[in-house]
Amino acid sequence: MYAVIRAGGKQYRVAPGDVIRVEKLATGTDGQVEFAEILAVSGGEGQIGKPEAGARVVGEVVKEGRGEKILVFHYKRKKQYKKLRGHRQAFSAVRITEVAFDGQSFKAPELEKKQPKVKKALAEEPEAEAKPKAHAKKKAAPKKTAAKKRK
Repeated sequence: MYAVIRAGGKQYRVAPGDVIRVEKLATGTDGQVEFAEILAVSGGEGQIGKPEAGARVVGEVVKEGRGEKILVFHYKRKKQYKKLRGHRQAFSAVRITEVAFDGQSFKAPELEKKQPKVKKALAEEPEAEAKPKAHAKKKAAPKKTAAKKRK
């Protein structure tokens, strides 16, 4: 099951559970995004069709950020003209949660919530805080003597 959508002037082939990087989106409620332009949908292997009015692709914004820097260098020879500019394109990483059409709905499996890590020192020994830790100092390297010049 997949769909072809258009977002930010580009086309993407998406399936439930995929994470895509699109141009920066204005997020709706709770980070949910619904893609309006659906170009094609497929229910199985070898089947593809135009979506009807009931087709929809829904995703959730996972991350927002900026891409790598691209250097734009303008140069005109023999004219002493040089200009260097950088650009970083803003993006939104979107995880596709649902693709639905013709009364069928395909949903992505739920992601597990990450558990906060428990510090080992606190879990194993509660007395570890009472003992101050002694840090070993590094010894300074011996100074080198200058080589004598011969005459």
